[in-house]
Amino acid sequence: MTTAALPAASQSTATVAVPEQTMAGRAKKRLTSRAATITAVVIAVLWTVPTAGLFISSLRPAEDIRTSGWWTFFTSPSLTLDNYDEVLFSESSGAGQLSGYFINSIVITIPTVLFALALAAFAAYAIAWIPFRGASWVFIGIFALQIVPLQMALVPLLRLFSDGVSLGSVTLIPAVGDDLIGAQRFVFVWFAHICFSLPIGIFLLHNFISELPRELMEAARVDGASHSRIFRQIVLPLIGPALASFAIFQFLWVWNDLLVALIFAGGNATTSPLTVRLAELAGTRGEEFQRLTAGAFISMVIPVIVFLALQRYFVRGLLAGGLKG
Repeated sequence: MTTAALPAASQSTATVAVPEQTMAGRAKKRLTSRAATITAVVIAVLWTVPTAGLFISSLRPAEDIRTSGWWTFFTSPSLTLDNYDEVLFSESSGAGQLSGYFINSIVITIPTVLFALALAAFAAYAIAWIPFRGASWVFIGIFALQIVPLQMALVPLLRLFSDGVSLGSVTLIPAVGDDLIGAQRFVFVWFAHICFSLPIGIFLLHNFISELPRELMEAARVDGASHSRIFRQIVLPLIGPALASFAIFQFLWVWNDLLVALIFAGGNATTSPLTVRLAELAGTRGEEFQRLTAGAFISMVIPVIVFLALQRYFVRGLLAGGLKG
């Protein structure tokens, strides 16, 4: 009777396991079926059509844009690069003159991304692997800062720059006047963007760094490695996907930002990014639509290049842990 019971138990186990495998197989089959593929293609086409229409409009003459829709291009094609030449290099006050603003966007975005990556990585490693009193509360506070709306911090931060901070008779942060020009204005924009991005950056990188194996860290400490050496030679190579994911988020957010740049950059041509000039081109009635379409695609070039260059790390950095390659 004992020998008869064992096959019965095995059969029961197999009976339980088969439905689970069948459900997984059914789900995989449905997601890879022809209907699912067609649905994905339809969604991709619907998502791409507005962008394609915008691109075609940017290459059409101004008169064609005013008198007909972009889809008429396929029946009566007419292309020109005058729109791009006008918004980039025209000396007219009403034209785009986006070349200078394009450089301003690069000067604002690249340092902001690099400084935010460095500070967030240092802070995330310290909270995850350097024991100190109150580390959990610090992490909770950083997590809570993500809930604070950006708009609530703009006025206090602007007043901090304008009025400075004093503790009694000691000046902690000197007051800065409104007569700053050139690169001095960029410092304000960098500081504001870095402050607003650090909570999400530290939170994302901390979750990744904290999943690194403790045995690896302890072995490095036994070999006499300092925290700086562990961070440089062990942690940084392993958190590449997380750094790339945060870099994409930060780059796109800063590049497409209008509010922070409009407030802290001063709104002039020497420090304002592309978004400020594009908003000015729109005007109150949306005239000169050909300039807007060309300007929109000029502003899209760099973000698309960055995303395509780092996209293979994007999903891994968001979903994988420190041990997931």
